[in-house]
Amino acid sequence: MKQLSVMSRQPLSIGRRLSFILVLFLLAIHCPLTSSFGDEIRSRAAIVMEASTGRVLYGKNPNLKLPPASTTKLMTAMVTLDRLDLNDVVTISEKAAGVSPIKANFRPGERVTVKTLLYAALLRSANDAAYALSEAVAGSEEKFAELMNEKVLALGMSDTVFANATGLPGGRQYTTVHDLSRLMRHALRYPTVREIINTKASHIETEEGRTIFLKNINKLLWEDDAMVGGKTGYTRAAKHCFVCAGSQENETIIAAILGAPSRETLWKESEALLAKGFAVSKSQEEPVIYFTQSDYRAGIEKASYSAGSSEIKKVSYKKTGRKGTKKAKRGRSKGHAKKQKRSKNNDIVMKGPDGSKG
Repeated sequence: MKQLSVMSRQPLSIGRRLSFILVLFLLAIHCPLTSSFGDEIRSRAAIVMEASTGRVLYGKNPNLKLPPASTTKLMTAMVTLDRLDLNDVVTISEKAAGVSPIKANFRPGERVTVKTLLYAALLRSANDAAYALSEAVAGSEEKFAELMNEKVLALGMSDTVFANATGLPGGRQYTTVHDLSRLMRHALRYPTVREIINTKASHIETEEGRTIFLKNINKLLWEDDAMVGGKTGYTRAAKHCFVCAGSQENETIIAAILGAPSRETLWKESEALLAKGFAVSKSQEEPVIYFTQSDYRAGIEKASYSAGSSEIKKVSYKKTGRKGTKKAKRGRSKGHAKKQKRSKNNDIVMKGPDGSKG
Protein backbone atom coordinates (compact mmCIF):
# COMPACT_ATOMS: atom_id res chain seq x y z
CA MET A 1 0.00 0.00 0.00
CA LYS A 2 2.86 2.39 0.86
CA GLN A 3 4.61 1.64 -2.43
CA LEU A 4 1.45 2.34 -4.41
CA SER A 5 1.03 5.62 -2.55
CA VAL A 6 4.53 6.72 -3.50
CA MET A 7 4.02 5.73 -7.11
CA SER A 8 0.76 7.67 -7.28
CA ARG A 9 2.63 10.87 -6.47
CA GLN A 10 5.03 10.50 -9.36
CA PRO A 11 4.40 12.68 -12.42
CA LEU A 12 2.46 11.10 -15.25
CA SER A 13 4.34 10.37 -18.44
CA ILE A 14 3.56 12.59 -21.41
CA GLY A 15 1.64 9.77 -23.09
CA ARG A 16 -0.46 9.01 -20.01
CA ARG A 17 -1.04 12.71 -19.43
CA LEU A 18 -2.32 13.17 -22.97
CA SER A 19 -4.58 10.12 -22.58
CA PHE A 20 -5.93 11.50 -19.32
CA ILE A 21 -6.64 14.89 -20.93
CA LEU A 22 -8.37 13.15 -23.84
CA VAL A 23 -10.65 11.25 -21.46
CA LEU A 24 -11.55 14.46 -19.64
CA PHE A 25 -12.23 16.15 -22.97
CA LEU A 26 -14.58 13.37 -24.08
CA LEU A 27 -16.40 13.47 -20.76
CA ALA A 28 -16.77 17.22 -21.05
CA ILE A 29 -18.32 16.79 -24.47
CA HIS A 30 -20.80 14.05 -23.68
CA CYS A 31 -21.76 14.18 -20.01
CA PRO A 32 -22.74 17.82 -19.58
CA LEU A 33 -25.18 17.61 -22.49
CA THR A 34 -27.20 14.93 -20.77
CA SER A 35 -26.80 16.33 -17.29
CA SER A 36 -27.62 19.89 -18.27
CA PHE A 37 -30.73 18.96 -20.21
CA GLY A 38 -31.86 16.56 -17.48
CA ASP A 39 -31.57 19.32 -14.91
CA GLU A 40 -33.59 21.67 -17.13
CA ILE A 41 -36.67 19.45 -17.13
CA ARG A 42 -38.48 20.19 -13.88
CA SER A 43 -41.80 18.66 -14.97
CA ARG A 44 -42.62 15.35 -13.35
CA ALA A 45 -42.73 13.51 -16.66
CA ALA A 46 -41.77 14.37 -20.23
CA ILE A 47 -41.21 12.60 -23.52
CA VAL A 48 -40.32 13.26 -27.13
CA MET A 49 -41.49 10.88 -29.86
CA GLU A 50 -40.90 10.63 -33.59
CA ALA A 51 -44.38 10.80 -35.12
CA SER A 52 -43.57 8.75 -38.22
CA THR A 53 -42.19 5.75 -36.32
CA GLY A 54 -43.26 6.12 -32.69
CA ARG A 55 -39.57 5.98 -31.67
CA VAL A 56 -38.87 7.54 -28.29
CA LEU A 57 -36.16 10.19 -28.60
CA TYR A 58 -36.07 11.42 -25.01
CA GLY A 59 -37.93 10.55 -21.85
CA LYS A 60 -38.19 11.43 -18.20
CA ASN A 61 -40.43 9.07 -16.22
CA PRO A 62 -42.23 7.92 -19.40
CA ASN A 63 -44.33 5.34 -17.55
CA LEU A 64 -45.36 7.44 -14.55
CA LYS A 65 -49.15 7.58 -14.22
CA LEU A 66 -50.41 11.11 -13.70
CA PRO A 67 -53.70 13.04 -14.14
CA PRO A 68 -54.21 14.14 -17.78
CA ALA A 69 -56.22 17.34 -17.13
CA SER A 70 -57.62 18.86 -20.34
CA THR A 71 -55.31 16.94 -22.66
CA THR A 72 -58.19 14.47 -22.27
CA LYS A 73 -60.15 16.52 -24.81
CA LEU A 74 -58.06 15.09 -27.65
CA MET A 75 -59.59 11.70 -26.93
CA THR A 76 -63.02 13.33 -26.60
CA ALA A 77 -62.60 14.79 -30.09
CA MET A 78 -61.48 11.48 -31.59
CA VAL A 79 -64.37 9.48 -30.10
CA THR A 80 -66.80 12.15 -31.31
CA LEU A 81 -65.44 12.17 -34.85
CA ASP A 82 -65.66 8.37 -34.96
CA ARG A 83 -69.44 8.58 -34.38
CA LEU A 84 -70.87 11.93 -35.45
CA ASP A 85 -70.79 14.12 -38.55
CA LEU A 86 -69.37 17.62 -38.30
CA ASN A 87 -72.67 19.17 -39.38
CA ASP A 88 -74.80 17.30 -36.85
CA VAL A 89 -76.62 19.75 -34.59
CA VAL A 90 -76.45 19.41 -30.80
CA THR A 91 -78.78 21.09 -28.30
CA ILE A 92 -76.98 22.35 -25.20
CA SER A 93 -78.46 20.88 -22.02
CA GLU A 94 -78.65 22.72 -18.70
CA LYS A 95 -76.11 20.30 -17.28
CA ALA A 96 -73.63 20.95 -20.10
CA ALA A 97 -74.08 24.71 -19.84
CA GLY A 98 -73.32 24.55 -16.12
CA VAL A 99 -69.96 22.80 -16.40
CA SER A 100 -67.16 25.08 -15.24
CA PRO A 101 -64.75 26.74 -14.82
CA ILE A 102 -63.31 27.13 -18.35
CA LYS A 103 -66.19 27.35 -20.80
CA ALA A 104 -67.40 28.91 -24.04
CA ASN A 105 -70.56 30.07 -22.23
CA PHE A 106 -73.06 28.16 -24.33
CA ARG A 107 -76.60 28.70 -23.12
CA PRO A 108 -79.16 25.99 -22.29
CA GLY A 109 -81.29 25.26 -25.33
CA GLU A 110 -78.83 26.73 -27.83
CA ARG A 111 -78.18 24.65 -30.93
CA VAL A 112 -74.65 24.26 -32.26
CA THR A 113 -72.94 21.96 -34.71
CA VAL A 114 -70.50 19.24 -33.73
CA LYS A 115 -67.76 21.17 -35.54
CA THR A 116 -68.51 24.27 -33.46
CA LEU A 117 -68.27 22.26 -30.23
CA LEU A 118 -64.98 20.71 -31.33
CA TYR A 119 -63.51 24.14 -31.97
CA ALA A 120 -64.61 25.30 -28.53
CA ALA A 121 -63.27 22.16 -26.82
CA LEU A 122 -59.87 22.10 -28.50
CA LEU A 123 -59.21 25.80 -29.11
CA ARG A 124 -60.54 27.25 -25.86
CA SER A 125 -60.53 24.00 -23.85
CA ALA A 126 -64.18 24.68 -23.08
CA ASN A 127 -65.59 22.14 -20.64
CA ASP A 128 -69.21 22.90 -21.55
CA ALA A 129 -68.41 22.00 -25.16
CA ALA A 130 -66.70 18.72 -24.24
CA TYR A 131 -69.57 17.74 -21.97
CA ALA A 132 -72.14 18.55 -24.68
CA LEU A 133 -70.26 16.33 -27.11
CA SER A 134 -70.29 13.45 -24.64
CA GLU A 135 -74.07 13.74 -24.26
CA ALA A 136 -74.56 13.96 -28.04
CA VAL A 137 -72.50 10.84 -28.66
CA ALA A 138 -73.50 8.57 -25.79
CA GLY A 139 -76.42 10.18 -23.96
CA SER A 140 -74.36 10.70 -20.81
CA GLU A 141 -70.79 11.46 -19.85
CA GLU A 142 -70.53 8.16 -17.97
CA LYS A 143 -71.36 6.13 -21.08
CA PHE A 144 -69.10 8.33 -23.16
CA ALA A 145 -66.19 7.54 -20.83
CA GLU A 146 -66.74 3.86 -21.59
CA LEU A 147 -66.32 4.63 -25.30
CA MET A 148 -63.18 6.61 -24.52
CA ASN A 149 -61.66 3.64 -22.72
CA GLU A 150 -62.60 1.33 -25.58
CA LYS A 151 -60.65 3.67 -27.86
CA VAL A 152 -57.77 3.63 -25.36
CA LEU A 153 -57.51 -0.14 -25.70
CA ALA A 154 -57.80 0.03 -29.49
CA LEU A 155 -54.85 2.41 -29.61
CA GLY A 156 -52.77 0.23 -27.29
CA MET A 157 -52.63 2.85 -24.54
CA SER A 158 -52.32 0.28 -21.78
CA ASP A 159 -51.51 2.80 -19.04
CA THR A 160 -54.43 5.19 -19.50
CA VAL A 161 -57.93 5.34 -18.03
CA PHE A 162 -60.45 8.14 -18.60
CA ALA A 163 -63.36 8.95 -16.28
CA ASN A 164 -64.91 11.90 -18.13
CA ALA A 165 -64.82 13.94 -21.33
CA THR A 166 -63.29 17.08 -19.85
CA GLY A 167 -60.31 15.98 -17.80
CA LEU A 168 -61.77 17.65 -14.71
CA PRO A 169 -61.11 15.97 -11.33
CA GLY A 170 -63.52 13.20 -10.48
CA GLY A 171 -63.22 9.46 -10.80
CA ARG A 172 -60.06 7.47 -11.36
CA GLN A 173 -58.30 8.70 -14.48
CA TYR A 174 -54.66 8.85 -15.43
CA THR A 175 -52.25 8.61 -18.32
CA THR A 176 -48.50 8.60 -18.96
CA VAL A 177 -46.48 10.86 -21.23
CA HIS A 178 -45.79 7.84 -23.40
CA ASP A 179 -49.49 7.13 -23.85
CA LEU A 180 -50.25 10.82 -24.26
CA SER A 181 -47.74 11.17 -27.08
CA ARG A 182 -49.26 8.12 -28.76
CA LEU A 183 -52.67 9.74 -28.38
CA MET A 184 -51.43 12.86 -30.18
CA ARG A 185 -49.81 10.70 -32.84
CA HIS A 186 -53.20 9.19 -33.66
CA ALA A 187 -55.09 12.47 -33.25
CA LEU A 188 -52.96 14.06 -35.98
CA ARG A 189 -54.46 11.55 -38.41
CA TYR A 190 -57.84 13.26 -37.99
CA PRO A 191 -57.86 16.20 -40.45
CA THR A 192 -60.39 18.11 -38.34
CA VAL A 193 -58.31 17.79 -35.17
CA ARG A 194 -55.16 18.83 -37.01
CA GLU A 195 -56.98 21.82 -38.51
CA ILE A 196 -58.37 23.02 -35.19
CA ILE A 197 -55.21 22.72 -33.09
CA ASN A 198 -53.36 24.65 -35.81
CA THR A 199 -55.88 27.52 -35.69
CA LYS A 200 -54.80 30.60 -33.72
CA ALA A 201 -58.24 32.17 -33.37
CA SER A 202 -61.75 31.68 -34.71
CA HIS A 203 -65.31 32.94 -34.51
CA ILE A 204 -67.96 30.29 -33.97
CA GLU A 205 -71.71 30.72 -34.25
CA THR A 206 -74.73 29.08 -32.71
CA GLU A 207 -77.65 28.12 -34.94
CA GLU A 208 -79.47 31.11 -33.46
CA GLY A 209 -76.78 33.43 -34.84
CA ARG A 210 -74.86 34.26 -31.63
CA THR A 211 -71.14 34.69 -32.29
CA ILE A 212 -68.41 33.56 -29.88
CA PHE A 213 -64.74 34.48 -30.29
CA LEU A 214 -62.18 31.79 -29.46
CA LYS A 215 -58.43 32.24 -29.06
CA ASN A 216 -56.05 29.31 -28.98
CA ILE A 217 -54.36 29.12 -25.57
CA ASN A 218 -51.35 27.30 -27.00
CA LYS A 219 -48.76 30.07 -26.69
CA LEU A 220 -46.20 28.29 -28.87
CA LEU A 221 -48.60 28.31 -31.83
CA TRP A 222 -48.33 32.09 -31.83
CA GLU A 223 -44.55 32.13 -31.54
CA ASP A 224 -43.19 29.18 -33.52
CA ASP A 225 -43.98 28.61 -37.20
CA ALA A 226 -42.88 24.99 -36.85
CA MET A 227 -45.65 24.30 -34.34
CA VAL A 228 -48.35 22.01 -35.78
CA GLY A 229 -50.55 22.36 -32.70
CA GLY A 230 -51.14 21.04 -29.21
CA LYS A 231 -53.48 20.70 -26.25
CA THR A 232 -52.92 22.16 -22.81
CA GLY A 233 -54.33 21.18 -19.44
CA TYR A 234 -54.28 22.24 -15.81
CA THR A 235 -55.79 21.17 -12.50
CA ARG A 236 -54.32 21.55 -9.04
CA ALA A 237 -53.59 17.83 -8.92
CA ALA A 238 -52.25 17.53 -12.46
CA LYS A 239 -50.36 20.84 -12.51
CA HIS A 240 -49.58 22.11 -16.02
CA CYS A 241 -49.81 19.63 -18.89
CA PHE A 242 -49.20 19.87 -22.62
CA VAL A 243 -48.91 17.62 -25.64
CA CYS A 244 -47.89 19.10 -28.96
CA ALA A 245 -46.41 18.41 -32.37
CA GLY A 246 -43.86 20.35 -34.38
CA SER A 247 -42.60 19.83 -37.93
CA GLN A 248 -39.17 20.53 -39.38
CA GLU A 249 -37.76 19.35 -42.70
CA ASN A 250 -40.62 16.88 -43.29
CA GLU A 251 -40.17 15.33 -39.84
CA THR A 252 -42.87 15.66 -37.18
CA ILE A 253 -41.90 15.43 -33.52
CA ILE A 254 -44.35 14.99 -30.64
CA ALA A 255 -43.59 16.26 -27.14
CA ALA A 256 -45.66 15.62 -24.03
CA ILE A 257 -45.35 17.02 -20.52
CA LEU A 258 -47.26 16.16 -17.35
CA GLY A 259 -46.85 17.91 -14.01
CA ALA A 260 -45.00 21.10 -14.91
CA PRO A 261 -44.74 23.43 -11.89
CA SER A 262 -45.81 26.57 -13.77
CA ARG A 263 -47.15 27.65 -17.15
CA GLU A 264 -43.90 29.49 -17.87
CA THR A 265 -41.97 26.28 -17.22
CA LEU A 266 -44.39 24.38 -19.47
CA TRP A 267 -43.66 26.57 -22.50
CA LYS A 268 -39.92 26.68 -21.87
CA GLU A 269 -39.58 22.92 -21.48
CA SER A 270 -41.84 22.17 -24.45
CA GLU A 271 -39.58 24.24 -26.70
CA ALA A 272 -36.50 22.53 -25.25
CA LEU A 273 -38.01 19.08 -25.76
CA LEU A 274 -38.89 19.75 -29.38
CA ALA A 275 -35.38 21.04 -30.05
CA LYS A 276 -33.96 17.96 -28.34
CA GLY A 277 -36.19 15.72 -30.42
CA PHE A 278 -35.13 17.22 -33.72
CA ALA A 279 -31.47 16.94 -32.72
CA VAL A 280 -31.81 13.26 -31.81
CA SER A 281 -33.88 12.56 -34.93
CA LYS A 282 -31.07 13.99 -37.04
CA SER A 283 -28.54 11.82 -35.14
CA GLN A 284 -26.87 14.91 -33.69
CA GLU A 285 -27.49 13.60 -30.16
CA GLU A 286 -28.19 10.24 -28.55
CA PRO A 287 -31.65 9.30 -27.19
CA VAL A 288 -31.87 9.21 -23.39
CA ILE A 289 -34.51 7.98 -20.95
CA TYR A 290 -34.22 8.34 -17.19
CA PHE A 291 -36.35 7.91 -14.09
CA THR A 292 -36.59 9.74 -10.76
CA GLN A 293 -37.66 7.77 -7.73
CA SER A 294 -39.09 10.77 -5.88
CA ASP A 295 -41.61 11.39 -8.66
CA TYR A 296 -42.67 7.76 -8.70
CA ARG A 297 -43.30 7.82 -4.97
CA ALA A 298 -45.72 10.71 -5.45
CA GLY A 299 -47.32 9.31 -8.61
CA ILE A 300 -50.59 7.44 -8.91
CA GLU A 301 -48.84 4.13 -9.49
CA LYS A 302 -46.14 2.67 -11.66
CA ALA A 303 -47.29 1.79 -15.16
CA SER A 304 -46.52 -1.40 -17.02
CA TYR A 305 -44.29 0.31 -19.59
CA SER A 306 -40.77 -1.06 -19.24
CA ALA A 307 -37.28 -0.83 -20.64
CA GLY A 308 -38.02 -3.86 -22.75
CA SER A 309 -40.97 -2.22 -24.48
CA SER A 310 -40.81 -2.62 -28.26
CA GLU A 311 -41.27 1.12 -28.71
CA ILE A 312 -37.93 1.93 -27.04
CA LYS A 313 -35.62 -0.91 -27.98
CA LYS A 314 -33.43 1.52 -29.92
CA VAL A 315 -33.16 3.93 -27.03
CA SER A 316 -30.00 3.86 -24.95
CA TYR A 317 -30.36 4.30 -21.20
CA LYS A 318 -27.88 6.64 -19.57
CA LYS A 319 -27.23 8.41 -16.31
CA THR A 320 -28.34 11.99 -16.39
CA GLY A 321 -25.20 13.08 -14.60
CA ARG A 322 -27.33 14.61 -11.85
CA LYS A 323 -26.48 13.34 -8.40
CA GLY A 324 -28.97 10.80 -7.16
CA THR A 325 -30.54 10.10 -10.56
CA LYS A 326 -29.91 6.80 -12.19
CA LYS A 327 -32.85 5.05 -13.82
CA ALA A 328 -35.41 4.35 -11.08
CA LYS A 329 -33.04 3.60 -8.21
CA ARG A 330 -32.28 7.04 -6.83
CA GLY A 331 -34.22 10.20 -6.15
CA ARG A 332 -33.45 13.77 -7.10
CA SER A 333 -30.68 15.70 -5.46
CA LYS A 334 -31.51 17.96 -2.54
CA GLY A 335 -30.61 21.01 -4.56
CA HIS A 336 -33.03 20.03 -7.30
CA ALA A 337 -35.74 19.31 -4.76
CA LYS A 338 -35.29 22.80 -3.36
CA LYS A 339 -35.67 24.21 -6.85
CA GLN A 340 -38.93 22.33 -7.21
CA LYS A 341 -40.16 23.66 -3.90
CA ARG A 342 -39.35 27.22 -4.88
CA SER A 343 -41.11 26.77 -8.22
CA LYS A 344 -44.44 26.30 -6.49
CA ASN A 345 -44.51 30.03 -5.93
CA ASN A 346 -44.82 30.46 -9.69
CA ASP A 347 -47.96 28.34 -10.03
CA ILE A 348 -50.97 29.98 -11.63
CA VAL A 349 -53.83 30.30 -9.16
CA MET A 350 -57.14 29.59 -10.89
CA LYS A 351 -60.54 30.94 -9.98
CA GLY A 352 -62.37 27.68 -10.58
CA PRO A 353 -63.49 25.63 -7.57
CA ASP A 354 -61.24 22.77 -8.57
CA GLY A 355 -58.40 24.88 -9.89
CA SER A 356 -58.94 23.72 -13.45
CA LYS A 357 -57.53 25.43 -16.49
CA GLY A 358 -57.43 24.51 -20.14
